Amino acid sequence: MSYEIKLDIFEGPLDLLLYLIRKNEIDIYNIPIALIAEQYLSYLDMMRSLNLDLAGEYLVLAATLIHIKSKLLLPPAEEDGEEEEGEDPRAELVQQLLEYQAFKEAALRLDHRPLLERDVFKRGAPVEETTTAEETDDALVEVDVFELVTAFRRIIAGLDLKEDLEIDAEKMSLTDRINEIMERLAEEGQITFAELLGDRTDRRRIIYTFLAILELMKLRMVRAYQSGPFGAIRLFPAVEG
Repeated sequence: MSYEIKLDIFEGPLDLLLYLIRKNEIDIYNIPIALIAEQYLSYLDMMRSLNLDLAGEYLVLAATLIHIKSKLLLPPAEEDGEEEEGEDPRAELVQQLLEYQAFKEAALRLDHRPLLERDVFKRGAPVEETTTAEETDDALVEVDVFELVTAFRRIIAGLDLKEDLEIDAEKMSLTDRINEIMERLAEEGQITFAELLGDRTDRRRIIYTFLAILELMKLRMVRAYQSGPFGAIRLFPAVEG
């Protein structure tokens, strides 16, 4: 049985590209296209393995990266016996990334301001924000959706997901799964992916759990933190109470 999931929490292909640049600590003005293209395609395969329906923009950017890579592999053009230095084929992509990064950082700054009314933000000095995660463990670092994709890929890779034919399959809906997660967070204050899955690790339950967490993150009802690159990812309520 196939579960096709379309999510708009993925902000777009430029968001994934910026994530890879930050992850590899790369200078945005000097992007190693071969490395980034390889990792970008790897993430697309990872999303497909989780049955996520990718938007066409991701494939367009994948083609753009491969096109830029092919241009960089070509020898420089020569004219009248002298090499003509052409425009860097990465220039247009870098400009798009810089513009996207500026808007993204502005949106994050707004997100950390106190919200007065719908889409009305308070002007003034930054407000110190404390979260349950920070109080629990200073080593915890907030993670984004791409780290969640990686974490779920590791969970799936470590499980035996050979499913026999189920005559009486468990009835499950996204709304029910969201409510279960919020109820457990209200009772326990924090919870890990593994604790959410419990002993029932069939593919269907994993996919619905993953989708529910992403939806809750999109609605800013939960936040995800991780201790170290391979530590357990913990979920916390975004707002106390």
